[in-house]
Amino acid sequence: MVKLRLKRCGRKQQAIYRIVAIDVRSRREGRDLRKVGFYDPIKNQTCLNVPAILYFLEKGAQPTRTVYDILRKAEFFKDKEIGVN
Repeated sequence: MVKLRLKRCGRKQQAIYRIVAIDVRSRREGRDLRKVGFYDPIKNQTCLNVPAILYFLEKGAQPTRTVYDILRKAEFFKDKEIGVN
């Protein structure tokens, strides 16, 4: 099963996170299938690759709760009928 989840990057005390599609059995910094965006909590910036996210969601990927909240704040689900289980 594939999930959309955060992968930690950046320096100590200055973390940024990549939003990646990754197999559920992989660890947090494990090999990802594809990078689909990033999130910077310090600057409160989000950059999303919308076609890639839609592709993985249509194939059955589940976003984690944190990624779901980030996508919701970016109004990704405004006209879509996709939710988290």
